[in-house]
Amino acid sequence: MSQLHAKAVVVGVNGSRAAVNAAKWAIDEAIARQLPLRLVYVIPRREKHREPATSSEWEVERGEIALAEAESAVQSERKPVEIETAIRSGAPGQALIDQSEDAALVCVGTARRGWASDGLLGPTATDLVARAHCPVAIIRTDPDGSPTGLGVIAVVLNDEPDNDEVVHQAMEEGRRRHATVRQIDRRLNSWVRRYPDVHVQTVAAGTGAKPSGKPGGRIELAVVGSADADEMAGLATPNCHPIVGYPDCSVLVVRH
Repeated sequence: MSQLHAKAVVVGVNGSRAAVNAAKWAIDEAIARQLPLRLVYVIPRREKHREPATSSEWEVERGEIALAEAESAVQSERKPVEIETAIRSGAPGQALIDQSEDAALVCVGTARRGWASDGLLGPTATDLVARAHCPVAIIRTDPDGSPTGLGVIAVVLNDEPDNDEVVHQAMEEGRRRHATVRQIDRRLNSWVRRYPDVHVQTVAAGTGAKPSGKPGGRIELAVVGSADADEMAGLATPNCHPIVGYPDCSVLVVRH
């Protein structure tokens, strides 16, 4: 494994296409922060009463293959990003939470679409949203394994204490990805004047406005703060939140 820096953008890798897409999505996050991209594979710790707690050579080899595939995919993007790789053992959610203590961002991929019986997020993403020590990005993959296409970045303007930081991050994502930012307005203040180079749509909450079916109209990334993050795992009904009620978009959770 490569030598690890103190600070990095961390991506959980598990051998899936969704994880590879998340790693590719995170490249621009690492470059913008001038940090390495750290790909982390977690070997689930087995129950001691059934098998030894140590990782087998096969499990380590599987992790190395998954990391090599993700690293190759990142390198194929031909962007100037430093790549680190690491293998950890334990519960995947907890292992990535531990990584988040020194991370600028933790990113995981998911192929989950729509509303599953156990909620909007899988167990690892749910753990990260609830307990990570840094922002968390949950990047969705289309059913055929392809990355979700470029669309709108959505953010709610409200009076929560962390909203300035949430909106700031949404605007940075708009700049970074050359994407439209849709501001769902729950307060009078506007960020439009602060970012004259970012195309912004403002939607008043409660107007019933929905993302259009036109190209560039679908929400690609929802940027939310701590209050919304605390509610996400328990959401059980589509459209009960102005952004995350649309369950097929990726989510960036900003914890201040």
